Amino acid sequence: MIDVAGLTLHVEERGAGSPPLLLVHGFPLDHTMWRRQIDDLATTFRVIAPDLRGYGASSVTPGTSSMRQFADDLAGLLDALGVVEPIVFCGLSMGGSIGWQFLQHHRPRVRAMIVCDARAAADAPEGVRTREQLAERVRREGTGFLPETLMPRLFAPATFEHQPQTIADTRAVIVNTDPEGVASGALGLGSRPDVTAWLPQVDVPTLLIVGEGDKISTVDEMRSIAEAIPGSEFVVIPGAGHMAPLEQPVLVNEAIRRFLSRV
Repeated sequence: MIDVAGLTLHVEERGAGSPPLLLVHGFPLDHTMWRRQIDDLATTFRVIAPDLRGYGASSVTPGTSSMRQFADDLAGLLDALGVVEPIVFCGLSMGGSIGWQFLQHHRPRVRAMIVCDARAAADAPEGVRTREQLAERVRREGTGFLPETLMPRLFAPATFEHQPQTIADTRAVIVNTDPEGVASGALGLGSRPDVTAWLPQVDVPTLLIVGEGDKISTVDEMRSIAEAIPGSEFVVIPGAGHMAPLEQPVLVNEAIRRFLSRV
């Protein structure tokens, strides 16, 4: 547990190689969604996998947790860990939205970006309202309804069929996430800025990874992000939905290792 600006952030840190790799989880999960990346990549790199504020074993704060706030928390975490070398930022979904803010506001700390199954556009008004309704409901009822609401959009059908333990583990994480953390993150996602017009200014090596069956950040949408970022790389992961690193870890880890060998 690490103290950062009045918060206590839980972090798993393994390995000692360079460059440091910061793994940032999606909504409404925790750092354990990266366990198959941690096990593999920590043999070569220093891997830092935190629970964001409101998630896992980290402090919970009321209100709205903006993508900028999460990014600033992570910069503070790197300071507390004594990480001075520029990192590779790797984020999935909400973690990718945090990554855009981290790059904009903490550019000297970034060596390269890996964005998995994430969006650059802001929510449409109806999407914002859906997130507001989810926040209201989870504060009122708790998290018990969330798996049935969210998980059909997170995983490919084949994952439900062939990886029951992955489904069960993810369900448990979602149900055990603090309702206030879920609500504040949902509101933060609803208020995230549209960074589409900014993408051509990204000036670090960037890898975009997407599951071929992603229903949230589709292949076409992520391809358009890749086309907007100068010199970026784009990888489609077969047999995966929105949770590609968890559903197809071998393929995702291979893509990450190829990319890191060149940065």
